[in-house]
Amino acid sequence: MVRPSWLLAASMVALTGCTPSYVGPQVRTGEAAQNLIPAATAEQAAREYVIGPLDTLNIAVFNEPEISGTSVPVDAVGNVALPLIGRVHVSGMTATEFSEQLAQLYDRYYVNPQVTVLVTSSVSQRVTVQGDVMEPGVYEFRGTYTLLDAIALAKGESQNARLREVIIIRQIDGKRMAAAFDLTRIRSGTDPDPAVMGRDIIIVGHSNSKQAWNDLLKAAPLLNVFAQF
Repeated sequence: MVRPSWLLAASMVALTGCTPSYVGPQVRTGEAAQNLIPAATAEQAAREYVIGPLDTLNIAVFNEPEISGTSVPVDAVGNVALPLIGRVHVSGMTATEFSEQLAQLYDRYYVNPQVTVLVTSSVSQRVTVQGDVMEPGVYEFRGTYTLLDAIALAKGESQNARLREVIIIRQIDGKRMAAAFDLTRIRSGTDPDPAVMGRDIIIVGHSNSKQAWNDLLKAAPLLNVFAQF
């Protein structure tokens, strides 16, 4: 026989179980979401990191410390200022491509200069993870990441997360666009895992019904005590 206290608790869960949706009419879902923010291709996965504005570089010219530099900043428009050659546009290049370009530019001043470029800090390759995750924050990543990777960076979803409502917000052609994904379908392999890009914002929804149920389980010992009176 179900105790009255549990009936009352179950009724409370039912009443609080309706979670308002954050998926408005402008947020794409289903196939439209997958078309807007598709999964990574094999070509993207193999692509080397591309330098972007506000990144920080380590530029080393072998045996030439006066023109080498650590923590060389890329400005907001994608340029770096370097000794002898002045401002050079670097945004959109890989570290290998930029090393080769610098070797050509410094060739007029040095004999066969050997240049190495490393990206030491990446602002353009950061993703913001918000909502019902264990550790919300801004995370740096390198290479090709997916939605599941980004959730893992935030130490996974919380116990009250609404996994069927995970939103990615991205600037596309100067417009703020949003798409909603179902994390349960992605994990089961039913839906593709969308590729994450630098400066994406990921929001994991909140489930009132999960929270009510979890609160009920925490209160279960107390409810059993009251049921004895």
